[in-house]
Amino acid sequence: MTNENGNFLGTEKISKLMVKFSVPCVLSLLVSALYNIVDQIFIGNSELSTLGNAATGVVFPIFIIAQAFAWCFGDGCAAYLNICQGRNDSQNAHKAVGTGITITVIAAVILMAVFYPLKTQLLTLFGASENSIGYAVEYFNIILAFFPLFMLSNMMNAVIRADGTPAWSMASMLAGAVANIILDPVFIFGAKWGMKGAAIATVIGQTISFIVSLIYFFRTKTFKLKFKSLIPSMKSFAPALQLGTSSFITQMTIVIISLVCNIMLAKYGAMSDYGVDIPIAIIGIESKVFTVVINLVVGIVLGCQPIISYNMGAKRFDRVKELYRKILFCTIVIGLLSTALFEIAPDAVVGMFGTPTNESINPEMYWEFGRLTFRIFLSLVTFTCTIKMTSIFFQAVGKPISAVVASMIRDIICFVPLIIILPMSFEIQGILYAAPCADFIAMVVAAGLTVKFMSSIKKQPAEEESPTALKSSKKGVIITIAREHGSSGKQIGKLVAEKLGIPFYYKEMTALAAQESGLDKEFISEINSNSPDIFHQLYLSTDVVQQAITAQDKVIRKIADNGSCVIVGRAADYVLRNYEDVVRIFIYADEDYKISRVMEVYGDDIKRAKENISRSDAARASYYKNISGLDWGDRHNYELLVDSSIGVEKTVESICDYISRKG
Repeated sequence: MTNENGNFLGTEKISKLMVKFSVPCVLSLLVSALYNIVDQIFIGNSELSTLGNAATGVVFPIFIIAQAFAWCFGDGCAAYLNICQGRNDSQNAHKAVGTGITITVIAAVILMAVFYPLKTQLLTLFGASENSIGYAVEYFNIILAFFPLFMLSNMMNAVIRADGTPAWSMASMLAGAVANIILDPVFIFGAKWGMKGAAIATVIGQTISFIVSLIYFFRTKTFKLKFKSLIPSMKSFAPALQLGTSSFITQMTIVIISLVCNIMLAKYGAMSDYGVDIPIAIIGIESKVFTVVINLVVGIVLGCQPIISYNMGAKRFDRVKELYRKILFCTIVIGLLSTALFEIAPDAVVGMFGTPTNESINPEMYWEFGRLTFRIFLSLVTFTCTIKMTSIFFQAVGKPISAVVASMIRDIICFVPLIIILPMSFEIQGILYAAPCADFIAMVVAAGLTVKFMSSIKKQPAEEESPTALKSSKKGVIITIAREHGSSGKQIGKLVAEKLGIPFYYKEMTALAAQESGLDKEFISEINSNSPDIFHQLYLSTDVVQQAITAQDKVIRKIADNGSCVIVGRAADYVLRNYEDVVRIFIYADEDYKISRVMEVYGDDIKRAKENISRSDAARASYYKNISGLDWGDRHNYELLVDSSIGVEKTVESICDYISRKG
């Protein structure tokens, strides 16, 4: 991120930035939602009617499973591509993307091999009845055959957006959606192909989206794919896979919710006057309508993520709070308008998806359950939207624990247990009440997390600092020092620099990175120690931290370009891996020495010293793994490993002696 871009995100009017960044994202997500809703509208208005909608409803979770893998690989490659762009690392970029494409195809083939022989059992598990199973299998057979193209299209679109061409990505999805809309009535009504026609229209749309995406990969901006790029390289792909894990978890959460919900609807529907098919069909309609509503909110907050992240990193907390207020206002407006529609005119919403004409469906029961679903199940949709928005907001400000809690509390911790427990007392209506109950509990938690976060950030007084400049140097050896906490690595590095008469960089790197990016110096300084161990990788993958890492890496290369120097920490050995005349050193020490040093320098007791050493080294290892995909402290990554237990002065002498002999 350049300083110019930073100033733009940090100074431009908030409302103007929101329009610029959010509108394309909202449109893209709405186009994506068309795929999920068009088939159901045309099927519901055909002779397939309610049973057809029930069939697509039970197939929908299997779509999400495929999408979970595709988005995991695609979003991961997209995030890693952005990191590589900041580092001018085109080599790992094309390998990661190429591997992502190959892995996506392999995953699609595996899913086909698993799903096809088990399709009847799988669809029955997701709620298909004896009346709808035939339609579901007919639809699923065709959809399954095109899983590779469907998954590749989703994977590629994420990469296209990251490559700086979101319009092409949206055009790809729009082309497929328009084709689907046009072909659905042609095949369903004109050719009278029924479920087969709906499925064929869908896969043709997916194929068109894939072709449009594929064309782009012959004209990419920041990387070039070659045939050898498609040969899997797990070393290059591992960081991307890690970055995409959150997308996979999010999608699989939807699968779990759909599975449990459909199982309970089938069980208690069979015990009620509604039967099995009406609840499954209506919930299928509800999920499609809800997707449109939630995509509006998600599009707004996702579009604003770069703005939130930048201002959080720059510690412009007044703008962070203003962004939250404005996004929250938009979320509440969307939620309240949706609630009004669902409460006042549920028949109109359900009616878009046709009227029941199947002999096995009681029309009166169909409309009754439709009203109950939209008026009860979605009664607190404003809360649902606010919870989702808050979770994404926490991701943007680099608070992964709060993001996970806000997201999981509603869906997994509350909704899934409630949907199992409430029907025991309230029968099928208990399933409908599970959603608003979960929304209420999760909203209380999300509000508490938000209040706590907002009260923890305060406007920083403006500091007048003299700009930090690169120190004069001459061409020569560049020494990078990685060190264990308590090994005196920083002190040793400074003494080595003094003895060799070359510049020393430690805190100066964060000051220069702050100038480069516009982010706050203290924030950059803390990025490798600002999260509990189990969440450190998730923290490091957030946008604001990646901005800081990119700026820091750029500064490290500038320092190296300036001439001979000593650089301590920040994975400099990996950042400068392609530079000549770099000596990579790792300094370690035995536990007793490290404990005594930490007690001496920081005033810790023995217990606290041990805890701090363990925590600090774990954080450094996570940071290095995130940056390089390699193991911190692995002897293969360094030219020289030194045990500083021999003493600071002797360690300095041994390093200088090694440098002189090497030179």
